[in-house]
Amino acid sequence: MVESIGTKAGTVTDRRTVPVEPAAKVAALRPVANDTPAVQSAAAEIAGTAGAQAPVDADRVARIRKAIQDNKFPLSPSTIADRLLAFKLDWKSREPS
Repeated sequence: MVESIGTKAGTVTDRRTVPVEPAAKVAALRPVANDTPAVQSAAAEIAGTAGAQAPVDADRVARIRKAIQDNKFPLSPSTIADRLLAFKLDWKSREPS
């Protein structure tokens, strides 16, 4: 027989209260100064360049376009319907990423 982990039914654990000393006082937080202008401008520049570019894999798009033009791109109506429904209902796709 395998013994379970943890407390066993019918056992009594010690439930006495123990006096506890008050916790030490914590120093008040000091306000943080605003970021320096150089950090702010660098962050704005990164955000601007990242926002201007779409997260698209151009090579993959080119391969898909070529396959569609050559009639070699596999189209499955049921897969398309499943993915449209999953997108509409915010489900995760059945296929692993």
